[in-house]
Amino acid sequence: MRVLILGGVKDAADLAAKVATIPKIEAIASLAGRTREPSFPVGNVRIGGFGGVAGLVNYLRQMRIDLLIDATHPFANQISWNAAAAAKEVGMPHLMLVRPPWQKVSGDRWIEVENTATAAATLENQAQRVFLTVGRQELAAFAYLKKIWFLMRMIDPPNSDAVIPPGMILCDKGPFALDNERKILTHHNIDTIVSKNSGGDATYAKIIAARELGLQVVMVNRPATPPTEQVTDVEGALAWLLEKLHD
Repeated sequence: MRVLILGGVKDAADLAAKVATIPKIEAIASLAGRTREPSFPVGNVRIGGFGGVAGLVNYLRQMRIDLLIDATHPFANQISWNAAAAAKEVGMPHLMLVRPPWQKVSGDRWIEVENTATAAATLENQAQRVFLTVGRQELAAFAYLKKIWFLMRMIDPPNSDAVIPPGMILCDKGPFALDNERKILTHHNIDTIVSKNSGGDATYAKIIAARELGLQVVMVNRPATPPTEQVTDVEGALAWLLEKLHD
């Protein structure tokens, strides 16, 4: 049985590694290729897009894929909807591995918004020094805020012609330690964090640090997901796979 795992988060790599140990299942992990030096999962890996729903349908048929697991980033909603449509068209079992979002707890000062454009508008007249952690592809939405200084953290630097807000670029890759996040926030006199609600542990330390320091967090909520079967962790995805294998 051949399974295609659409990757983008650590869970996808963990799943691919565990599937590689299961007899009678062959996994192919697919990465979008947006990160210049990605961490490659164990086993067969492909990099790049598919060319929309039609391209993914063709790939599923040509490669004789039996099962499709979407373990992309919670904000990679276009590929998730494409995957759901492609799986439906070929009549293939389809699963989404979606890690739970962070939940607001006592002491958090969150302003929850629906997208990065609204996050940028929220900062006006409310922030002076912002820790911006939404990825390099979202920087342009904040570029008009000339009176705010931004510390922009991302894995890879933006392109040389990218439109970005005033401030400083910090290239780094999680997981991030709590002590590291405290130091960043205090050293740069940050008063507000802008973050996507990605969930997971790798970048949650900044949320804890903001809570401890009493800082405001503008939290971008997740986009809607397609109506398909979902699990919240690697173990759930493995159980689904084994059930399909026995069927």
